[in-house]
Amino acid sequence: MSTHVVVGLQWGDEGKGKITDVLAEKSDYVVRYQGGNNAGHTVYVGDDKFVLHLLPSGVLQCKGKCIIANGVVVNPEAFFNEIEKLEARGLSTDHVFISRRAHIIMPYHVLLDEYREEFAGKDSQIGTTKRGIGPCYEDKVARVGIRAIDLLNPEILKEKIKENLIVKNALFEKLFEKNPLTLEEIYDKYVAYGERLKDRIIDTELEINEAIDQGKNVLFEGAQALMLDIDFGTYPFVTSSSPTTGGVCVGAGVPPTKLQNLIGVSKAYCTRVGNGPFPTELDNELGEHIRQVGHEFGASTGRPRRTGWLDLVALKHACMINGITHLVITKLDVLSGLGNIKACTGYKTEDGKIINYFTSSTNKLDSYEAIYEEMPGWSEDITSAKSFDELPQAAQDYIHFIEKYLGIEVYLVSVGPERSQNIIRTNLF
Repeated sequence: MSTHVVVGLQWGDEGKGKITDVLAEKSDYVVRYQGGNNAGHTVYVGDDKFVLHLLPSGVLQCKGKCIIANGVVVNPEAFFNEIEKLEARGLSTDHVFISRRAHIIMPYHVLLDEYREEFAGKDSQIGTTKRGIGPCYEDKVARVGIRAIDLLNPEILKEKIKENLIVKNALFEKLFEKNPLTLEEIYDKYVAYGERLKDRIIDTELEINEAIDQGKNVLFEGAQALMLDIDFGTYPFVTSSSPTTGGVCVGAGVPPTKLQNLIGVSKAYCTRVGNGPFPTELDNELGEHIRQVGHEFGASTGRPRRTGWLDLVALKHACMINGITHLVITKLDVLSGLGNIKACTGYKTEDGKIINYFTSSTNKLDSYEAIYEEMPGWSEDITSAKSFDELPQAAQDYIHFIEKYLGIEVYLVSVGPERSQNIIRTNLF
């Protein structure tokens, strides 16, 4: 068997989409296993730019099947929009399927997301994309969620919507002072969605496990990243699922004994979108320079990303939780011409103590001072480099420094957004 898992190691936007797209060429299956259309994965193919939110990033290259597994929350309208956009550009989407167990984002989930952020006030907002992801996962855990299979059973669907609206409308009217939703409008729309989706809804976990047992190449793709993990990220400023390698097991129905190549993706620096602690943030001209050169604006929302130096303390934490075996460093080219480069190797706490581990007391991170190792930078344009030896010595030294701190080899260095702008040091297939 041959399995590969691609996960983010920071706060998302590391370039997982590009890496998944590259690996998808030799994969028989590409499986998205958590998150929803709050993700934004950008893939460049020549002069063409594809921004994917819900569909697996391997949809452009995979010749086999692309699966949205049970751990994903699916907005049917977002799904159809992405499908239609790809097909309008001459691409086939007949190989895209959805798990019968995947939970469905309903209109009241989106409204709950919006109303809560509005109700919380600016200082208490999480910074959600307001696309109903969190409320849908809440219903899943509360055992009142609507699954893809329910879209194919109108009577069950109607009863579930009816029961949900009792609680949701009470919140809308009495807490948020908003208008209630009507059963008929939602029901009719989602029955129609089910009719359009019926040939795509399948038992994905069975097919995925059989494919692995048959020795096929199966690629698992996560959304968001470890520092946004519901358990191990900067809680409460996190997503509502587990974007870890372990998340594959529950998000796709695959046992841990079948997971092999665990690939972690990190930028050569850090970014995050939304609120929450960010120890190495550069809220200055240098941070703005990195934002502009790196085109650091959210693929899903267009929001400017916060930028900062590479945080190796957080990255080591992410590698440990994920059990990373292969590391990817993206956007190394963005650091060209900066002069000296810094990387955080520890935190100084309020009482003067130096720590080199990521604490669960994430509410204290904002008061920590980042301790940096400073290294010489490089001025050369590295976007055309084809091998590691072609990189300037300072760039090579920076990669080696990361490897030494983490104790993990960097198997791929990305020096540009194109599929071809990769320095691959170890072949995975």
